[in-house]
Amino acid sequence: MFDSLSDKLDTVVRRIRGQARLTESNIQDALAEVRTALLEADVHFQVANDFIESVRQRALGHDVLKSLSPDQQLVKIVHEELVKTMGGARGALDLGGAAPVVLMLVGLQGSGKTTTAAKLARLLQRTRGRRPFLVPLDLSRPAAIAQLKTLAGQVGVGCGVFDTPEDPSGDPAALARQAIDQAHRSGFDTVILDTAGRLAIDRALMAELVRIRDVARPRQTLLVADAMTGQDAVNTARSFNEGVGIDGVVLTKMEGDARGGAALSLHAVTGRPLLLIGVGEKLEALEDFHPDRTASRILGMGDMLSLIEKAQSAYDSEEAAKLQEKLRKDTFTLEDFRDQLRAVKKMGSVADLIGLMPGMKKLAKSPDLAGADRELVRIEAMIDSMTRQERQNHLILNANRRKRIARGSGTSVADVNRFLKQYQQTRKMMKSLTKGGGRGLLAQLGIGR
Repeated sequence: MFDSLSDKLDTVVRRIRGQARLTESNIQDALAEVRTALLEADVHFQVANDFIESVRQRALGHDVLKSLSPDQQLVKIVHEELVKTMGGARGALDLGGAAPVVLMLVGLQGSGKTTTAAKLARLLQRTRGRRPFLVPLDLSRPAAIAQLKTLAGQVGVGCGVFDTPEDPSGDPAALARQAIDQAHRSGFDTVILDTAGRLAIDRALMAELVRIRDVARPRQTLLVADAMTGQDAVNTARSFNEGVGIDGVVLTKMEGDARGGAALSLHAVTGRPLLLIGVGEKLEALEDFHPDRTASRILGMGDMLSLIEKAQSAYDSEEAAKLQEKLRKDTFTLEDFRDQLRAVKKMGSVADLIGLMPGMKKLAKSPDLAGADRELVRIEAMIDSMTRQERQNHLILNANRRKRIARGSGTSVADVNRFLKQYQQTRKMMKSLTKGGGRGLLAQLGIGR
């Protein structure tokens, strides 16, 4: 996501870096390239034009023109205008009011509403301590009800689901009312309505959604849109806002090959905030949308706050404290190493994590990282092929044991030997990270507080 736009903006900035000062001439040339990059990223043409004009006016200011670091000044202005275009301050779900709070999801068929409903339930359960109640109201799509019931089971204990009758002639509005009443009686504090979609917007769909809205009286109506559809996602948001009224947008499939135009255009076109983004297929892959962090990623400035949040979500304070103690006492075993690998995998791909670090955007795209995730899987397979005794004490791994491990993990003895050498080096490195300031790197990342 945003890779093409990010590369083009980086090229423009490097070209400006070679100039002694910003002038009207080189600003105009740079902004012409930026405008082209925005349009190629599928940003709405009016949004692109407004953005360029705002940057141009600020860049032609007296202080900027006299600056001795024209590239830094231009990056600062572009960053601030990107943040402004995407809504400025981060939007937030409104969960205020008497329980149960109702959230209504709308959108076209195929946008990912049903999966997003379950992801949202999981997010609210994990980060807000809510007790969500999922309500399938898509009576026209085969297996939609069964799909949501299955996903509700994956969300875990504390998540309920309404037993919607599988009757295509049923009234979704009446069912919504029944579901809210049941949620109230059962002590659920958040109701998530998964409404029907169509392949295209039509009057029947809008009329059905309006009836549900009027009966359910949702605290917020959220549009679920597919980032892969580019400008169609923006047009869809505008139509739903005019037909039903939306309070925010959830943009799915942001981890794919979408060019980013929808994310950059939605707020400017609809006036509604982009609240959440789907970044994967797993139920945990739903995140708050931060305009400032996204702008930093686009400009290759990294996103350390998101990296820290991912680390905090992968480690709870008790686990982090135990890890620090093991590292300090030099009792960090292969079993512990495997646990850390699994925690890293929860945080995302290696390339994605490195891409969040400032100045590491190019390294994240390196071919050397292409097989990093596969290598983690191979290492985990090697550790799984060991006995518990071997995982607790790597010093007993003689030649025969290493041959058995290689056969069990589908690797070679050379692979096992190389991994064990890396493991011992990692032990030394991680032990050193716990020194200095008492708690080292883990404390710097805010883990274990």
